[in-house]
Amino acid sequence: MSDRRRSTSPRAYEMRKRAEEVGRTRQRIIEAAVHLHGTAGPASTTVTAIAECAGVTRLTVYRHFPDEPALYEACSGHWLSRQKLPRPDRWVAVGPPIERLTAGLADLYRFYRAGEQMLTLVIRDQHAIPEPIREARQETTLKYVDALAGAWPEDGPPVRRAVIGHAVAFSTWHSLCREQGLTDDEAVKAMVTLVEAVAARA
Repeated sequence: MSDRRRSTSPRAYEMRKRAEEVGRTRQRIIEAAVHLHGTAGPASTTVTAIAECAGVTRLTVYRHFPDEPALYEACSGHWLSRQKLPRPDRWVAVGPPIERLTAGLADLYRFYRAGEQMLTLVIRDQHAIPEPIREARQETTLKYVDALAGAWPEDGPPVRRAVIGHAVAFSTWHSLCREQGLTDDEAVKAMVTLVEAVAARA
């Protein structure tokens, strides 16, 4: 090993250690935010609470996440990475409209049940969530509706798309399964029956 390589190795090692520590600190902050969002809700999650949960200072939180959208985006991305997400790309491979609707709603309702606690609090506190994050969620919901409604002719009645939009909403699943006590399968069948009735009128 040359003298030059020998002299720079300790510095490179220290830089790597520092980078790893920065990464671990960032991860602790993200995990603290996810925990608080999923237990207290976004509206009750302060930077001070995140700092205390992560074992860092408020200044450290701001160094890693200078604004709310950056923190919420990292938090949302981390939580979603732990979930088995709905796959609308697979729904569209199912041709017949009712079969696609059944497959899509089953996939969605499975996801809603698995992520119920976080989704309930996030939707309850959506007024406290930065606009870019809310818009991204709305775009995702629109993709769900597009994937399911796209199985029918484009010139169908607006009410059919509206009912499909109602069926894909988390609030609909929560009402049917938590408030009315249906199973996921029963809720899917109820919504499919409703959409079928609307489609039959077209």
